[in-house]
Amino acid sequence: MRHQLGYDDIKAAAERIAGHVRPVAVAPAEGLGDTKGATGPELWLALEYLQHTGSFKARGAQNFLRAHREAGTLPDAGVTIASGGNAGLACAWAALRQGVRATVFLPANAPQVKVARLRSYGADVRLVGTEYAEALAACEEFAATSGALASHAYDHPLIAAGAGTLMEEIHARVPGLDTVLVAVGGGGLFAGVATAARQHGIRAVAVEPEHSRALHAALAAGRPVDVTVDSVAGDSLGARRATALAVDTARPEGDGRDGGAAGARSVLVPDEAIVRARRELWEDRRILVEHGAATAFAALLTDGDGDSDGDGTDNANNTDSADDTYGYRPADGEKVCVILCGANTDPATLSTAPDPH
Repeated sequence: MRHQLGYDDIKAAAERIAGHVRPVAVAPAEGLGDTKGATGPELWLALEYLQHTGSFKARGAQNFLRAHREAGTLPDAGVTIASGGNAGLACAWAALRQGVRATVFLPANAPQVKVARLRSYGADVRLVGTEYAEALAACEEFAATSGALASHAYDHPLIAAGAGTLMEEIHARVPGLDTVLVAVGGGGLFAGVATAARQHGIRAVAVEPEHSRALHAALAAGRPVDVTVDSVAGDSLGARRATALAVDTARPEGDGRDGGAAGARSVLVPDEAIVRARRELWEDRRILVEHGAATAFAALLTDGDGDSDGDGTDNANNTDSADDTYGYRPADGEKVCVILCGANTDPATLSTAPDPH
């Protein structure tokens, strides 16, 4: 499998899945979090959680299966995938739409709401281990013995290209966009979005939980490396290792200012900021998303020391310094879009999650 992704792949995916996914809706984000009373940056929300199956993953799943159908490489044994939940949902949904069998491997601690929905799509659900990596190993063994086509939650050019079509739609709906904030688990969404963003001169900022930082660690090491996963967002952002597609895409090529090429940044957020971001989205806008989707928004609520900060006065500065590890503070006049990428969550957890204050 090649570990490069080009803009032509994004365009081909957009043509392939046109009419088979829901176009993203965008909304202005004034009145949310640190933006309360602020007049400097212009913030937007990309409401991708309204996508089929409740997450952006439907785009990659459609692109993957349709590309294989076009090539005549869909086996009778169907498709199989390992997932924290959302990629499995998307794969099962796309397979159902195309009359293809789907076998989905999940960690045994996956949210029951995702397991139930998978079964509603007719998938054969198999619960293995407690982490995504264990489910992936079982999925690979199944593919080898059954002949099923192995898809991947994020580490495949067709999956990442499908995800990148989201950026194409955002670009069309928010003219003059400077920056897009993207939550990162394994990095498929980031790889696709950042590839398209660079084409349009837009900076892509990868946002990860501080204790689930596969991409951040890979960039520090210069290659994908394994990390431990211990985050409230681990069910959807719990990959131990980032895809090389994301690592290659995130390598800096300038920061997009002064007419230069748009680059990428990687920042971290603590769990308390993720919990708070999710609550604020609900309380201010009645937007209910999973913790993984709230992670991108949490970057706007996190100061440079990794603390959740509610006054809007002490967040990480938007510079290129090596100390800019935590959070993202937009500059005056900067137009920023935050991708809210998934909503497969239990509403009851809004009241049971620990209060970050």
